[in-house]
Amino acid sequence: MSSGLVLIDLMPRIVALPLAPHSGEDVLDRCRALAGAFRAQGRPVVLVRVERPNVAEQPTGSELAPGLQEPGDVVVVKQTIGAFHGTDLDERLRERGVRTLVFGGLVTSMGVESTARVASDHGYDLEFVADAMSDRTAEEHDFAVRRTFPRFGTVRNTTDYL
Repeated sequence: MSSGLVLIDLMPRIVALPLAPHSGEDVLDRCRALAGAFRAQGRPVVLVRVERPNVAEQPTGSELAPGLQEPGDVVVVKQTIGAFHGTDLDERLRERGVRTLVFGGLVTSMGVESTARVASDHGYDLEFVADAMSDRTAEEHDFAVRRTFPRFGTVRNTTDYL
């Protein structure tokens, strides 16, 4: 069984939002460290970003955060909250033999949680890196990390992977 890192919506316009309990920059730094650790072990790194459908031009800051993507990474562009609907994410994970998904990114109770719920429906084992994600409020983040995520998988911290 192989594990892959799935990082959600690490885009300048989302990283810059007022987030809690961790700032977007702190989450981005931890996600960069996680990505480096996964790459060093030859494990896949999946970077997910969102584009608004039916608009002529995406808002400024809709690209992946600078310095995040490296050659060999899987990039998925979604148009919904979760990363599975309308994308080839499942196929790309399966062709790489990925059975366990390790999640980080923004925001905890939206993009991360939505993607994780569908990943569970697809039969993946799930792990969540609590300090490598954040939300609009600390309460929303804490509820997901303490109540929701343990029902789907294991909750860890960045140091568990580094």
